[in-house]
Formats: sequence, C-alpha cells, structure tokens
Amino acid sequence: MTYSASAFSRLISPLSDSELNKLATNAKHLTKQHFGNTIQLYIPLYLSNECCNSCLYCGFNRHQNIKRQTLSLDEATKQLQIIKDKGFDNILLLTGEHKASVGVDYLVPIIKQAQKMFSYVALEIFPCSTEEYSSLISAGASGLTIYQETYNKEVYSNMHPSGPKKDFSFRFDSPERALKAGMRKVGLGFLLGLTDWREEAYFLAEHLDYLMKNYWKADFTVSFPRIHKAPDGLDTKTISDKDFVQMILAFRIAFPKVGIILSTRENAELRDNLLGLGVTQISAESKTNPGGYSDNTSDEQFQVNDARSLSEIITALEKNGFDPVIKDWSTILSSISPVL
Repeated sequence: MTYSASAFSRLISPLSDSELNKLATNAKHLTKQHFGNTIQLYIPLYLSNECCNSCLYCGFNRHQNIKRQTLSLDEATKQLQIIKDKGFDNILLLTGEHKASVGVDYLVPIIKQAQKMFSYVALEIFPCSTEEYSSLISAGASGLTIYQETYNKEVYSNMHPSGPKKDFSFRFDSPERALKAGMRKVGLGFLLGLTDWREEAYFLAEHLDYLMKNYWKADFTVSFPRIHKAPDGLDTKTISDKDFVQMILAFRIAFPKVGIILSTRENAELRDNLLGLGVTQISAESKTNPGGYSDNTSDEQFQVNDARSLSEIITALEKNGFDPVIKDWSTILSSISPVL
C-alpha cells in the first residue's frame, strides 16, 4: 500500500467493531509478511535525569523536587555490564536535556563503551546539530529516537513553558538533521494524552512519509508512549485501549515496513495481545532512573507497567509462536559488499 493522507484519514476515523476487526486482520497479514514471527527486544539505560526543561508532563521537569543523578563513565559501564549479563544486545541510551552536564562530550565515551559491548546502540537524547549527530554516529550510535511530543504548536508551547525544548521547529527538524548526518535508523512518535490522538496521528504520518521519501536508505520506527498517570494539575486527554489499538493498526497498514515499538508503559496483557497485530519491537526489564539496574537512589521518569523479566517475556513470546530477537543488527554487515 502506498501512503496517502486521505487513505490514512479513513484508517483513523471512528470505526465499528466489525470494521476494526477487518483492520486487525489486514494488519496481522502485513506484519507477518514483512516481519515474520520476529519480535525485537531492547532495554533502555537512563544516563541522567538532569534537565533544563519545564515540560509539564515529565517526571524530570527541572522544577520537580527529585533526586538527580548523572552516571559517570565507570557507573555507566557497570550498568551496561549488568544489562549485557541479562542477555540483551540491543540498547537505548537516554538522557534529560541538560547539555552542560550530558552534552556530546559526555556521551561520546559512553557510546564508544556501549558499542564495544552491544551490536546496536540507539539514543534518545536532546536535539542536536548535524555536526553533533555526526560525532555521535562516529562514536558508534546507529539509531535515534526523538518524539515531537505533540504536533499541535499551541499545545506544544503550553506544555513547554521554558527551556531549550520550547523551540518547536528545532525539535521537529532533528530527525532530518540526524539522517543528513548518516543515522541508520530514526524513531518518531508523540505523547498520547496531550491533545486529540487522531490529529497527532495524522501529522506523525505526514512527517514519517516525508522522511521516508527523502531518506529512503534509512530505517524508521514509530512509538506511541501513553500518559497513564498525569502529574498533579495536568489535564490530559485519555485515549481508550480501542483507539490505541486502532492507531497501531492504521500505522501498520499505511506503513507496512516500519517498525512499531511498544514500551513498558503499557501492561503485560495489552502488550501480549498487540504482538502480531503491528507491534514488532518491545522493551523489557525497563528502569527509568539512572543507575536503576543496580540501585534506586535516583527518581524515575515514569511508572513501568510491565515488570516482567527478559526470560519471562521470551517464554511468553515463544509460547505464542513468536521468535524473540535480542539484537537489532550487526555492525559488521555494514562493511560487507554484496556479491555480484
């Protein structure tokens, strides 16, 4: 299926249960066709919860009275080894937005260390310049996840009253800067609960379609983190499980080859039920605070709702006929020339 805005709008329009079931059948077929039975597993490592922003929805908001911590290289290496010993080979490194403490110079040695230990290293960090992304790629980063949070400029401004993240355009252009720098994989998404999900889904689809057409050599993923427990005083728009599922089905049908990620924000039952219907990658054993894999001396970004271990998730996947994959790709493949 070739993406079109009008066709996607129909996919996310209100549907009856029977219409939704037809979407599910189509999405299941496309997922099987393009991804087989494989489900990729990854784990996040939070390097720091320091942040300069005042995002109203975030536990790392600079005005929050929380225990702050930034891991040193030795501390990060310890966390990496714990994660490696669990069996993971696909890691996502995350920070708050505080370039004075966790800028590119801080990240480069940690990325180099992670690249020695894992076959795939991805980042979820502050927006960077093209030159900064080039430095991170040279250090060993192959993927970048950066959510716009909301594509509604008015809501975006209200949700980010101060800090560098207030710049909507600089954040919006970050995926393209990373792709220009040579990033192999880019993940997009928005935070469910800030405004109408159909509006957000439409603009995410447009953003994704543009990048896929202009950077067709890269791989792409989408993710839809959902606010389950809003901070005090924040009025959020609840999205039902039915609408959440419809959105995932719509993206699978509109973008058959794009990976769809579901994090531990969602509970185990929902995550298990969505496998095969569009979701192709899930996190496991997630800790959302720096140093969380050995202690809990700092505060977390959000509550985890699926606390199963890697082995428990692998067992559940295999029981349901899926093939768990604990690595994304091997860097050695990038140096192999095709046989002609």
